[in-house]
Amino acid sequence: MKPNSGTLVINIMNGGKAEAYEGVYQCTARNERGAAISNNIVIRPSRSPLWTKEKLEPNQVREGDSLVLHCRPPVGLPPPIIFWMDNAFQRLPQSERVSQGLNGDLYFSNVQPEDTREDYICYARFNHTQTIQQKQPISVKVFSMDSLNDTIAANLSDTDIYGAKPVTERQPILLTPTGSTSTKVELRGNVLLLECIAAGLPTPVIHWIKEGGELPANRTFFENFKKTLKIIDVSEADSGNYKCIARNILGSAHHVISVTVKAAPYWITAPRNLVLSPGEDGTLICRANGNPKPNISWLANGVPIAIAPEDPSRKVDGDTIIFSHVQERSSAVYQCNASNEYGYLLANAFVNVLAEPPRILTPANKLYQVISDSPALLDCAYFGSPKPEIEWFKGVKGSILRGSEYVFHDNGTLEIPVAQKDSTGTYTCVARNELGKVQNEVQLEVKDPTMIIKQPEYKVIQRYGQVSFECIIKHDSTLLPTVIWLKDNDELPDDERFLVGKDNLTIMNVTDKDDGTYTCIVNTTLDSVSASAVLTVVAAPPTPAIIYARPNPPFDLELTGQLERSVELSWIPGDENNSPITNFVIEYEDGLHEPGVWHYQTEVPGTQTTVQLKLSPYVNYSFRVIAVNEIGRSQPSEPSEQYLTKSANPDENPSNVQGIGSEPDNLVITWESLKGFQSNGPGLQYKVSWRQKDVDDEWTSVIVANVSKYIVSGTPTFVPYEIKVQALNDLGYAPEPSEVIGHSGEDLPMVAPGNVQVHVINSTLAKVHWDPVPLKTVRGHLQGYKVYYWKVQSLSRRSRRHVEKKILTFRGNKTFGMLPGLEPYSSYKLNVRVVNGKGEGPASPDKVFKTPEGVPSSPSFLKITNPTLDSLTLEWGSPTHPNGVLTSYILKFQPINNTHELGPLVEIRIPANESSLILKNLNYSTRYKFYFNAQTSVGSGNQITEEAVTIMDEGAGKAMASRQVDIATQGWFIGLMCAVALLILILLIVCFIRRNKGGKYPVKEKEDAHADPEIQPMKEDDGTFGEYSDAEDHKPLKKGSRTPSDRTVKKEDSDDSLVDYGEGVNGQFNEDGSFIGQYSGKKEKEPAEGNESSEAPSPVNAMNSFV
Repeated sequence: MKPNSGTLVINIMNGGKAEAYEGVYQCTARNERGAAISNNIVIRPSRSPLWTKEKLEPNQVREGDSLVLHCRPPVGLPPPIIFWMDNAFQRLPQSERVSQGLNGDLYFSNVQPEDTREDYICYARFNHTQTIQQKQPISVKVFSMDSLNDTIAANLSDTDIYGAKPVTERQPILLTPTGSTSTKVELRGNVLLLECIAAGLPTPVIHWIKEGGELPANRTFFENFKKTLKIIDVSEADSGNYKCIARNILGSAHHVISVTVKAAPYWITAPRNLVLSPGEDGTLICRANGNPKPNISWLANGVPIAIAPEDPSRKVDGDTIIFSHVQERSSAVYQCNASNEYGYLLANAFVNVLAEPPRILTPANKLYQVISDSPALLDCAYFGSPKPEIEWFKGVKGSILRGSEYVFHDNGTLEIPVAQKDSTGTYTCVARNELGKVQNEVQLEVKDPTMIIKQPEYKVIQRYGQVSFECIIKHDSTLLPTVIWLKDNDELPDDERFLVGKDNLTIMNVTDKDDGTYTCIVNTTLDSVSASAVLTVVAAPPTPAIIYARPNPPFDLELTGQLERSVELSWIPGDENNSPITNFVIEYEDGLHEPGVWHYQTEVPGTQTTVQLKLSPYVNYSFRVIAVNEIGRSQPSEPSEQYLTKSANPDENPSNVQGIGSEPDNLVITWESLKGFQSNGPGLQYKVSWRQKDVDDEWTSVIVANVSKYIVSGTPTFVPYEIKVQALNDLGYAPEPSEVIGHSGEDLPMVAPGNVQVHVINSTLAKVHWDPVPLKTVRGHLQGYKVYYWKVQSLSRRSRRHVEKKILTFRGNKTFGMLPGLEPYSSYKLNVRVVNGKGEGPASPDKVFKTPEGVPSSPSFLKITNPTLDSLTLEWGSPTHPNGVLTSYILKFQPINNTHELGPLVEIRIPANESSLILKNLNYSTRYKFYFNAQTSVGSGNQITEEAVTIMDEGAGKAMASRQVDIATQGWFIGLMCAVALLILILLIVCFIRRNKGGKYPVKEKEDAHADPEIQPMKEDDGTFGEYSDAEDHKPLKKGSRTPSDRTVKKEDSDDSLVDYGEGVNGQFNEDGSFIGQYSGKKEKEPAEGNESSEAPSPVNAMNSFV
């Protein structure tokens, strides 16, 4: 064993045989508190025996017949991986007609002449020993009907009748499995593989069904051209009869496989460590399931509990141990063993009887600093037995913290979701149990956020000018900010022209290269902010007398000093055209690999006319030169003479080498091929090498050409491989390549997250926790977890609706998440699934949780009907979203007088089961404003408002109210007013003419004789208008009336009143009868006592004013 460790090392590298260590091992760890034991560990040496020698006869078969080539590999440990290849180590092609079975045999549904060959070789690869064994080659010769007829004809006389039967089509028969039925037993959680291979001509097609059910979705896969049915992560529900059907145009054949799913023991509830204080009670629960049902047995400190030392506080009841009034001597390690014929489970649980007063592990006076409006987490790590209770206080003599503005975590942490400046202060954590009390203080400081109050702005500057960007910040006085400037998300150039000040960036002598985006980043220890602006550099306007242009192309290109890897190029510059040449760009053409395509080679300053160029082998070079000035680039020069370099070994290897499996049993190695000139010579190939990582394996290599991908088949699922790809050509190899790590293909995760717990924070927010799945069961790159949750029903309505599942994804190995946007007082379900690159794993069992009550929404409507002299009837609808159990309704109302002043507010509480109310003892001809809302035990919801008027009396009041509606919009009223205006105009004209003639016009007498009935004063005896008769008072409103009779108000309706000509409550009339005012959308105000003026005058007063 290793020193100071429980690890047992068996090393046979220096001698010894593995067989000597074969057996079952178990580790026991013991101290004064008890003994824990490990699971049994079985060690078996790997075996890769040789193939038994056998004499193989050639297979001679007629075209169209079926054929089975048996592999019969040696029995190894672990079993070998079987594949068929030819003498050139190339895999034999497989199809619907020719395929390999699960037992390794090669099946031909019907043979064809092209199947004739002498090198059918079965290989067995033993991965653990990294050896490959091969069977002797098998010869197959297929006789076609034409050749058979020719042979017969050669041996018969002309008078004989000869001729073999032509290839006949045959209906399917099953090659494997045989018979009409078979059975299959598989263990829960394993992969179920069912196979059917059929003979027939034409080649049969295989279909699979499950009798009496459907194939499980998302877990069913078809392999080997649908001849193999694969169901992953099988469970007891997958037991049943599976039928494979082989069908071609002549008929069909079928086979039924009866599948029984057994199960090794698996945990339902594994025992967990238990910490008790003396005198407490507790239980250890060990629940497992399996098929057959597992047997549960208990051990204490590694000894069967039946023969372990007696403990009076302990009682075993099947899968449960009950502890009553424990003492310190009751401490021990208990083992639970659940076993059946397919396996066993073993779990250790430490029962620790401990009496400890509380201890707080968080350092005293620890300082926490956060930015305002962000969460604050104050730690209070604790320990004690019995488990202490945690309370938080603010300040030295503050009261205990409660309420929705705080979140109290089980580990003692206090969370303030939205910290404000007034959250700053001292917080005290108190931990207490029956053995004592301890407290600790921590400090919280809430800082002001950092802000950029003046951001850099977009600038356009002429070349060689000066520009400045401002970045003025505001920050908390106790935080030290640092300001960083970036150009195009990278560091500023190392140039003395860039001057960084306290709150600005200045660029001197601006050039075209300074064009780009400049970003100011402000960092503190708690936050970071940034702002960006774009700088555009334009050319300064030239002097009119000078014409600037691009330079003329260089000429007279000459190659000198030709060597294998270099050459010297020289040229003569063209005219600068009044703008100095800043640099020359040299390009090359590879006439051997990419004729007509020019590539960038290098560039040199404008004062240089020669350059030494580095060359690659096996390239036919031509060069050209381009001159560049401030205006732009010249046309390319004429190409130089060609120069062909000699071949050589490759200088470099392929780049971007990757190994990613596309299927669970393969590894796809890809790379970026070398370009033509990188080959350095003819015959470019690639040597692809791989080996499994951490297995001390030899490299396996193949050489390929004209491809950038190689697929390694038969690999274990998602294991790391070391990979390298080396280039070679006819002259030799490139340098040794570097190794990269890849992985074979992923498969769907095997298990679901366990121990899913939900903590409801408030009525709309919950937090879900789960245990991470073991990484070995992920079978791929862990991408995260998905939480599916949906509302089952509302607890207030007890009615189900269409289930709309919501999905939240949590990246990485996160084991918790928040569920926002929940509906109050509702029942929800959720489950959690692990996700890898292949897809989602199985779902955890559905977890049910409920949200608490919240405040209700506003009542769905409020209607006021049946107005009388002193009463009004109110009707309402319950809230659309009660969000809990309604406790009551609250009605508030107050009168509104003629000057818009509000009277005293009256409040009435109404039982929740009522839907109407008659208000009595009201003042007649008075407008009232009503405010109405519902309540739950949590509080009051939003209110709905409405107004109504009591009538003047039982008869005339109704008539007058009815007549006053929209009178100014009636057609007869408008026509009458126009006629009166025209009559007055005519009278004025006649009067003017008579006055000029000196005559008199008896206006007074004519008015007395022909009084206009429309302008008669109100009758004093009954208070009605003089022009209306009693018969008209009871006529219904005209069709154009805008006021509803029942005064129903919905949320989207406007507040129509009797003065609704102007579409609102602000419409009024002048003394001369003209309309003033306009529509204005008013929000309802909260009920207020006093003399506030918030509403229009009553319609009766408005109409009296008009008259």
